[in-house]
Amino acid sequence: MIKAILTDIEGTTSSISFVKDVLFPYAYQEMENFLVQHFNNDFVYKQAKMVCELEGLKDGCQPRQIAEILREWIKCDRKLAPLKELQGMIWEKGYKNGDYQAHIYEDAYEKLKHWHRQNIPIYIYSSGSVYAQKLFFGYSNYGNLLNLFSGFFDTNVGYKQEVDSYNLIAEKMEFKPEEILFLSDIEDEIISADKAGMKTIWIIRDEQQLPENKPYKIVRNFHEISF
Repeated sequence: MIKAILTDIEGTTSSISFVKDVLFPYAYQEMENFLVQHFNNDFVYKQAKMVCELEGLKDGCQPRQIAEILREWIKCDRKLAPLKELQGMIWEKGYKNGDYQAHIYEDAYEKLKHWHRQNIPIYIYSSGSVYAQKLFFGYSNYGNLLNLFSGFFDTNVGYKQEVDSYNLIAEKMEFKPEEILFLSDIEDEIISADKAGMKTIWIIRDEQQLPENKPYKIVRNFHEISF
């Protein structure tokens, strides 16, 4: 019996294009100015230091040098913690300035509300930082949706293609893996969650991409989800 929902964001509840075409370019454009202005902030400096360590730069980095590294990471879609943390801080400015609103599919919004009304706990698991996740659902095209969620997980619990990540999340959610339904548009994530014992549904919104002979339940949108 399903007692809780764990869902991905990008490509699942929300359009990939919003992240790729709006959020990533915004962070890319603002990265240098942000680092120059906030380099003395303890948290920002800590993330910058982590960037230097990951790049093997022992003599220390200056804000502009770090910005160039982070821009390259953005172009390569590297899912590294310091980048995700700094992106979240930059995106906050854009959300609060009204430069954009996070995109939520209508079917996802309606189903999330339905599950919430049924008192089914809903959790998010995304490669974006928890901070960025809360901004995303706090400034959506349907308003502030944070009340719908019971918790948020990012790569601090592990990467999304690793089975151990889902085991740890189940422990933190305080449910057995088989009581959790995981939703994602990425097959490797579905495979890992399945290996951890979770129930899974693979969401593929493009009908032309529907695969054949897969051992996983596949739907085109949240309206088709039932359990």
